Amino acid sequence: MANNITPEEIIKKGKLVFSKTALMTDKVLSYCPGCGHGVVHRLTMEVIEEMGIQDKTIGVAPVGCSVLAYEFMNIDMQQAPHGRAPAVATGIKRAFPDKFVFTYQGDGDLAAIGTSETIHACNRAENIVIIFVNNGIYGMTGGQMAPTTLEGMKSSTSPYGRDIEMMGHPIKITEMVAGLPGVCFATRQAVHKPGLVRKTKKAIRKAFENQRDKKGTSIVEVVSNCNSGWKMTPVKSNEWLEENMLSFFPLGDIK
Repeated sequence: MANNITPEEIIKKGKLVFSKTALMTDKVLSYCPGCGHGVVHRLTMEVIEEMGIQDKTIGVAPVGCSVLAYEFMNIDMQQAPHGRAPAVATGIKRAFPDKFVFTYQGDGDLAAIGTSETIHACNRAENIVIIFVNNGIYGMTGGQMAPTTLEGMKSSTSPYGRDIEMMGHPIKITEMVAGLPGVCFATRQAVHKPGLVRKTKKAIRKAFENQRDKKGTSIVEVVSNCNSGWKMTPVKSNEWLEENMLSFFPLGDIK
């Protein structure tokens, strides 16, 4: 720290620009450098801290890059089988209706093996928050094609690019569930630029407030990069995201 000034002195002088939320542990993140997961983790924990609901919140993380979320989030966490987070969250919320319950899922988890659980939880208007990180690929298990993989996009199981005729179209899962009456809020955001980070935090805050007000299911999709799965540097992956992902997955509130 410059000039050996203590954090307390910085706060007194009004020079503190940023400090880590107490709801993020000191455990080193397991995510690849440049990945958006860490930012989404921090935003979620900042919202919970600012709302004063740390002791009232239970997070559910299934299999995927977020499988170790309980190592990083200083709140009560529950592990779920692959794709089953909305079902587990449903049980927790019904058993403890006064708790704030959220799932934290990737696209391979939520939109593939967990499609049924996602759709039916939303259709039942389960009063939970779903945080959905979409990087268009299976990030943890080897970079395979996911339901959200774009047409022509290469992966370990589509080395020549996604062929629509053979593999079908990429799925816009947030638009799908937005049409269900049980969903009160569906939005798509991103975290690769400061302004977008602020919008994503606002969306996550709105989702938790909706749960507080018992409005039904809120889903916050965050379009992110996977520089390791895409075989790119972090900078190039963010550029590719801008040029390719956002034209198919446009940002903004859907419902």
